[in-house]
Amino acid sequence: MKVIVFLAEGFEEVEALTVVDYLRRVNIKVDMVSITEENQVKGAHDIKVITDKVIKDVNESDYDGLVIPGGMPGASNLRDSEKVIEIVKKMNDDTKMVAAICAGPIVLDKAGIIKDKKVTSYPGFEDQLKDVSYEETSVVKDGNIITSRGPAIAVDFALEIVKYLLCDKRVEALKKDILYK
Repeated sequence: MKVIVFLAEGFEEVEALTVVDYLRRVNIKVDMVSITEENQVKGAHDIKVITDKVIKDVNESDYDGLVIPGGMPGASNLRDSEKVIEIVKKMNDDTKMVAAICAGPIVLDKAGIIKDKKVTSYPGFEDQLKDVSYEETSVVKDGNIITSRGPAIAVDFALEIVKYLLCDKRVEALKKDILYK
């Protein structure tokens, strides 16, 4: 298993790094990918992260899924990247996992992949999600698409991704390891 976590200037650190950490704990290969030519990306709270790759070096066919963190202006920067939108569309067309948290679902909307899907987001972003079945629950899975609300729910979001990519047994083992109640 191999997953992309896209990082753009202003990404929500908790949402991105919780997913990276928990997926790596269960031996899912994760590449943090900068959407610019620079490997260093500054998050919404001035935490600088060195990515594994830059977007021009990514071949989406090598991956089983992708994750779009929220944070502002991180989610807007991801939404406005033609290459990110192209990869999101391709991975969805191939029925690979596409996950977004917080403001991240605006990227999925721009890619045109959530029409008539059940989704959630950070409160206030639902107006930017057209023709969806919006739910105010922590994590929503509809087919290959997983969406979630925000930073406090990053653990549940990561666990749902692990469940989707692996199995319930791996989720239960991870919950035990991280002392999740």
